[in-house]
Amino acid sequence: MSGSINNYTNQMHVAANRAYGEQIHPQAESYQQMMDRMPQLIGDPGIQLVTSLEDRDKAIVDNINADQHAVSHLKYLNSDRDLSIDKQSKALDKYLDSQDEEASLRKYLVFGVQWVSLVTENLLSHPFIVLRRQCQVYNASKRYHLHPLQLMPSIMHLHRRQGVTTLWKGLGSCLLVRGMTLAIDDVISKFTSWPKDVDSRTTLKRFGQHLLLKSISIGLVVPFYAASLVETVQSDIASEKPGLFDVFREGSLRLFYWSSPQKGRMLPAWALIGPSVTMGITKYLFSLVIRGVSSRIMRRRLTMKQEQRGAKYRDDTLEHQNAEIYANLISMLTTEMLFFPFETILHRLQLQGTRTIIDNLDNGYAVVPILTNYQGAIDCYRTTIQTEGVAGLYKGFGAVVLQFAAHVAVIKLTKWVVGKITECISSRPPARIVQYYNLDRASAVLVGGNNSNNSTTISPSISSTELDVHSVGQNSLD
Repeated sequence: MSGSINNYTNQMHVAANRAYGEQIHPQAESYQQMMDRMPQLIGDPGIQLVTSLEDRDKAIVDNINADQHAVSHLKYLNSDRDLSIDKQSKALDKYLDSQDEEASLRKYLVFGVQWVSLVTENLLSHPFIVLRRQCQVYNASKRYHLHPLQLMPSIMHLHRRQGVTTLWKGLGSCLLVRGMTLAIDDVISKFTSWPKDVDSRTTLKRFGQHLLLKSISIGLVVPFYAASLVETVQSDIASEKPGLFDVFREGSLRLFYWSSPQKGRMLPAWALIGPSVTMGITKYLFSLVIRGVSSRIMRRRLTMKQEQRGAKYRDDTLEHQNAEIYANLISMLTTEMLFFPFETILHRLQLQGTRTIIDNLDNGYAVVPILTNYQGAIDCYRTTIQTEGVAGLYKGFGAVVLQFAAHVAVIKLTKWVVGKITECISSRPPARIVQYYNLDRASAVLVGGNNSNNSTTISPSISSTELDVHSVGQNSLD
């Protein structure tokens, strides 16, 4: 290139000398003669070569200036703009790198949420279960405790007279009965290959086998459940404290006395198993339906929110777990409300003839014996309606309201704590930063393989940033 320019320069000097060599003696020629010879000089090939060289040099300079201008424009973008391309790419890279750490963290958080839900359902709900059962079995009570405000004075009096542990009685026997139910389900499933759990893909035959397994399990557990009910409602100050495994002894005695009652007015086992299995299976089926519908609705709402944010490929295991917990809570609340009257009848039948003395929740100070003489479930229902009215079937419903209010409060608190832990430990940016920079949408595009476009949407401020790297210097000469 440099050699060519030198040759062009020499030729330009030669052409200039040829053109103006005859001007050594300007006095010999007049100004009019010079003007007459100018067209010949302009038509000279040397002069045309000078003009083409000047145009070529100008084009080279213009291309170099255009490239420098493009580079300076990029530097200006990277240094001065608030939402620059470089900052966005760094933020996106950091966000994508944090996904692996966040996935492992979410596994522990999901386990923690499941554990808290299990503890709440089996332990923290027990005081309210005690209050509900005591109200249900007391047929001569004057206060029905249909809302939580009626229970507050009685709870305060019980704590003042018997201590904090008065509402935790029978907890061990309740846990043993629940564990026994799970063990029976497992044993039957192993010997018969009947499914312990079902889902939407379960065939009709397998579902029938599952219901048969549940029926056998409920029927075998009924005598032990009745023994646990006695330990739950009896007064601590008027009865001896039962041993840890007394529930097995009392339940076995009731099971062995199949056709004849163990005590005076105690109903035989066969009279209790039929109504208990019928209500248990019906309640279980209703719970499955409500939980399935609630879970589908919540998952659908969660999916719609993700699509609106553009986060189709984000790991939302924790959110789905929260949806399952709320669906289970809705199912429990709906089922308890609908089957509460039937549960009242069964509890009165199971407690009859046990000579149990309970706390009088009308005032919270005295104790009263349970004296009933029902002939069966139908007789219990008719007697309750005649003597106590329809509201008598809902005695203690205020305790159910307190139970689920406490359950929701614990779930809300756990969700808040999990969110704070996630923000502190995870490297994921806060929610407002993710929403502003639209990092979820950018990561979803990358995961989905949508890398063919030259425009990348990062934030609302910059809708698209297009840069064709081949355009820089495309007019330059090699």
